[in-house]
Amino acid sequence: MCDFKKWDKKVKKLKTCDIGLIKLSVLAFTLFLITVWPELLNLILKVHWGWYLAIAIIAAYCPTKKFFS
Repeated sequence: MCDFKKWDKKVKKLKTCDIGLIKLSVLAFTLFLITVWPELLNLILKVHWGWYLAIAIIAAYCPTKKFFS
């Protein structure tokens, strides 16, 4: 079983710069995957752009709500 309280304590130690670097590494790894795996690139390009927008809005909803409340 995962102990989320332990993870929360560890995440709170991170600074804004650290979180930005994590995001950058995820972006770079995603670009790496679509570069070395052409079928993945084709799959990503076939998906309608609206799905990506919907995922972005849904993923950003809770953090944005917490930030402004």
